[in-house]
Amino acid sequence: MEQQVHFLTLATADLEAARRFYVEGLGWTPLLDVPGEIVFFQVAPGTVLAFFEAAQFAQDLGTGPERPAVSGVTLAHNVGDRDAVRALADAMTAAGGTVLTPPEEGAFGGVFHALVRDPNGVVWEVAHNPGWSVDADGTVRLG
Repeated sequence: MEQQVHFLTLATADLEAARRFYVEGLGWTPLLDVPGEIVFFQVAPGTVLAFFEAAQFAQDLGTGPERPAVSGVTLAHNVGDRDAVRALADAMTAAGGTVLTPPEEGAFGGVFHALVRDPNGVVWEVAHNPGWSVDADGTVRLG
């Protein structure tokens, strides 16, 4: 298996809230939007993030009516400076997100970050780390 992930699919209790947050609130453009079922977003070259209505997600997994929960997962978005961390945390809040950790110095690594939960409980870390960079082709440089 190649070291790649092409799809990240998250069970979403309220698909309409997810759509409002990402499309209307943050201005994301869906790659494919199937009302009442799933919405896909191209988030990087070769990578799609999908929000799948929870009951249908459970059915697809074969778990019956039990709705799986996301636990112990954050999605991260790196930005160019501390002001961009503040601005994006504010934009996510205005779009319906909830700030869990306001913009602040991180506990390690020289990171300045905020944690914001979307309307369905997905936690985003918005971060600036001067030691990390993302190339134009999407390659992440740590160090």
